[in-house]
Amino acid sequence: MLWATKDMGKMLGGEEDKDPEAEKEKEEERQEALRQQEEERKAKYAKMEAEREVIRQGIRDKYGIKKREDAEAEAQAAMEQASEGSLTRPKKAVPAGCGDEEEEEESIMDTVMKYLPGPLQDMFKK
Repeated sequence: MLWATKDMGKMLGGEEDKDPEAEKEKEEERQEALRQQEEERKAKYAKMEAEREVIRQGIRDKYGIKKREDAEAEAQAAMEQASEGSLTRPKKAVPAGCGDEEEEEESIMDTVMKYLPGPLQDMFKK
């Protein structure tokens, strides 16, 4: 009857005779399996991306579209070439209405002055 209780303890999750060497070997096998799965996954996605790139290139060729990296590289080269002899960076274009505030205010005042009666126009001009 003594042997039955010992086996029952093992079945219920009790202490077992654990071999540290066997556990270490199991862990190494598990790590190797994970590493192999990760490599397979990466290979699968690399293959899928290569197929997509072939399709993208076909579309680019069909419609005459440049690849993003190529277009960006050409734009960067043009910017560097334009500012080659300059010591400062090139100025960026100013959006409409951002740098012309004085001119805009004058045109608004002129518009308002047109609709004012004569005596009020004289008052504002002074």
